[in-house]
Amino acid sequence: MEVNFIDQFLSRNEQEIVLNYCLNANYRYGEQDNPDTPVTGMIHNIPETEFVYKLFRKTIADKVDVVRQMKLYRMYINCFVPGENPYYHIDGEGLTFLYYPNLEWDIQQGGETQFYIDENIYGIIPKPNRMVVFDGMILHRATSFRDQHRFTVAIKYSPQ
Repeated sequence: MEVNFIDQFLSRNEQEIVLNYCLNANYRYGEQDNPDTPVTGMIHNIPETEFVYKLFRKTIADKVDVVRQMKLYRMYINCFVPGENPYYHIDGEGLTFLYYPNLEWDIQQGGETQFYIDENIYGIIPKPNRMVVFDGMILHRATSFRDQHRFTVAIKYSPQ
């Protein structure tokens, strides 16, 4: 599997619930993308007891059969401020899902997720209500929006 996406992943109401959760979550200073790079962004780990966690777990299982044989091991929100410049990294073996909860997007805002594949950089735009799925071993990075915070819900599955 390379990089795929599913548009209109959630209902409009569910999308608004997820965005509201992102806007009101308690964040901590982010993580290092690599051992030799500084910390970037902010993160919020989503507890298994939260509605948002249960919503993504169920919706992903309903739409992506292969995860039924995998283990969901982490779900969190990445938050990047305008102009932040995250680093390329890999997530490890398994599948990574990235959900864009924003309600609108304009090409001048930027914010794509960039993938480095076969010595080329490809970008997936953060189209509202889009879920991106890719092999966690693909080198990738977030880019920030020009003038607003960029939220992405990250969901990671590992092989059993």
